[in-house]
Amino acid sequence: MRMDITQMEVDAIVNAANSALAGGGGVDGAIHRRGGPTIMQETRQKFPRGCPTGEAVTTGAGELLAKFVIHAVGPRWNGGRSGEDALLAGAWRSALGEAVAHDCATVAFPSISTGIYGFPIERAAALALAEVKFALASLPEGRRLDVTICAFADADAEVYDKALSRA
Repeated sequence: MRMDITQMEVDAIVNAANSALAGGGGVDGAIHRRGGPTIMQETRQKFPRGCPTGEAVTTGAGELLAKFVIHAVGPRWNGGRSGEDALLAGAWRSALGEAVAHDCATVAFPSISTGIYGFPIERAAALALAEVKFALASLPEGRRLDVTICAFADADAEVYDKALSRA
């Protein structure tokens, strides 16, 4: 689905964060600009050493419509020679786990690592959807989690739509 993740009315939005949790461009910058300085203040206070690649941590959402921001750190693409697939899958798995741990019923994700980090989007979409499918199948009986993947560009939305039709 093509939309602005910072405008989503969900329990949590996922930030495609860097490992220093230092803010940045793209989705990360948009979330920090729209959410205000309290998000950065909380990340610095709670996670002064940042977050390892392949993992995720949660803060409040500041002025965003969401309750939480889940900061997921995906890998930079290095031609697939540095365990990037496992790290990206881990970032999605960890973010989904954070959503469940914070009793979220709804969560919105961007396409993690496919912007400036250069991860091939077709490959990222397949990994992402496999992790979402596994996480949803692993929920306790009666527990529900609605997952939305937000793409900023139409071309990215098309890639995720095609991957979803194959999943």
